[in-house]
Amino acid sequence: MTTEQVSLIGDPAALAAELRALVPDSGSVSEAVAGIIARVREGGDEAVREYTLRFDTGGAQPRPLVVSEAELDGAADRLDPAVRAGLEHAAENVGRVAAAGLASDVVVRIGGEDETRYEVALRGVPVASAAVYVPGGRAPYPSTVIMGVVTARVAGVENVAVCAPPGADGEIHPVILAACRMAGASAVYRMGGAQAIASLAYGTESVAPVDVIVGPGNLYVQEAKHQVIGQVGIDGFAGPSDLVVIADAGADPALVAIDLLAQGEHGPGTLVVGISDSAELLSAVGEAMAGSPDTGAIRRLVAVEDMDHALSLAEAFAPEHLELLGHGAEALAAQVSRAGCLFVGAAGGSAFGDYIAGSNHVLPTGGAARFASALSPAHFRRRFSEVRIGGAAEALARAAAPVARAEGFELHARSMEARVRQNGDS
Repeated sequence: MTTEQVSLIGDPAALAAELRALVPDSGSVSEAVAGIIARVREGGDEAVREYTLRFDTGGAQPRPLVVSEAELDGAADRLDPAVRAGLEHAAENVGRVAAAGLASDVVVRIGGEDETRYEVALRGVPVASAAVYVPGGRAPYPSTVIMGVVTARVAGVENVAVCAPPGADGEIHPVILAACRMAGASAVYRMGGAQAIASLAYGTESVAPVDVIVGPGNLYVQEAKHQVIGQVGIDGFAGPSDLVVIADAGADPALVAIDLLAQGEHGPGTLVVGISDSAELLSAVGEAMAGSPDTGAIRRLVAVEDMDHALSLAEAFAPEHLELLGHGAEALAAQVSRAGCLFVGAAGGSAFGDYIAGSNHVLPTGGAARFASALSPAHFRRRFSEVRIGGAAEALARAAAPVARAEGFELHARSMEARVRQNGDS
C-alpha cells in the first residue's frame, strides 16, 4: 500500500469530504440484519446456535452460549503474568478517568426566598443492566473488555454482560475470558454478529435482555444496534477507525510514521492522515512508511500552508483520534473542538489511548466526533428531574395555563389550576 501525498487547496471541508470518501461503502445489510433479528426473537437460543454454526465455528458444533464461572476462573489463572499486569494497570486507569466523569446530582432552586420558591433536582441513576460487545476476527481484544466493563461498573451498573464471537473451535479466546473475570463481568456469552445484538436486546432462554449495548463490531453488528434502538440504548455507530496527525517541521518523522502505521493495523477501511506545513517532514514520513506491510488501510499525507489550515482541515474531518506533534502543532490543542480523543506531544501517541492511558478507546468514528463523545459513564446512566413545586403552584399555573390552552390542551390547564389556592384552600 503506497502513501499518497496531496495538498490542501481551497475549502478544508471539501478535502475532508474527499478523504472520508476514500473509505469504501460497505453496502447495506439492513434487510439481512432484520431477518436475523426476527429469527432470534422467534427462535431464541436455537436460532443463535444456527447462526454461530454458520458464521463463527465453520460447521463445528457450538459450545454452550453461557461461559461458566469455572471457565472464567481458569482463563484468569492461566493468563500470562505480563498481560495480566497490563490489563490490571489499564483497568485502574480507565476506572479513575471514568470516575472523574460521573456527574453529581444538582438541585436548582427557582424563585425568591418566600413560599413561592420551588426546586428541580437533576438526578442521575445507572441503568440496571448493560452489555459490551467485543469483536472477534483479526485478533482478540481484551482491551475492549476493560474499556466497556470497567466504565459500566464505575457508572454503577449492577449487571454487565460481555459477548464475543467464538472461533472455529467454538471457544472465545482465553485472554478475553480472563479480562472478563478481571473486569467483573456478570455473564459472558459465546455469540457474535447481529444475532448477539438481537439476543441482548430481546432475550432468549439463556441470554438476559439488557438496557444498554455498547462496543465496536462489524457492519452487521452496528446495523443491528441501530435496528434495536428504542428497545435498548446504544453508544453509537462504530465504523472503520481513523487517525489524523498534525505535525510541524520540528516533529520527529519516525514517530509520525509509526503512529500512522500503528493505527493502520486495524485493517481495511482504516483511514490515516498526516498533515503538515513542512514538505520536508512529509517527504521523510513518506520514506519512513515505504515498504511497510499492506494492512488494507488507506494512507494520505496532506501539505497545508500553515498550522491554521492544518487545524481547519482536522476540524472539518472530525477524526476519531487526533495527534499534535511538534511545538507549533501542540500549540493548537486549546482550539481543538472536534476529535474523539486528542493526544498532545511526542511522548504519547494514540496507541496509549487504545490500551493504558485511561481515556476510553470506544470513540466516535466516521466524522461523528462533530456531535458524539467517547464511551463514558454517561452512556450507562440516565438523568431525570425531580420536581417539587410547593407554594409556587399558583404563580406557575397562572403563567402556564394560557400556554396550555393555546396549544389546545384544556385539561393540562385545568390540572395546573386545580393546585391554585382559592379561598385559603390549595
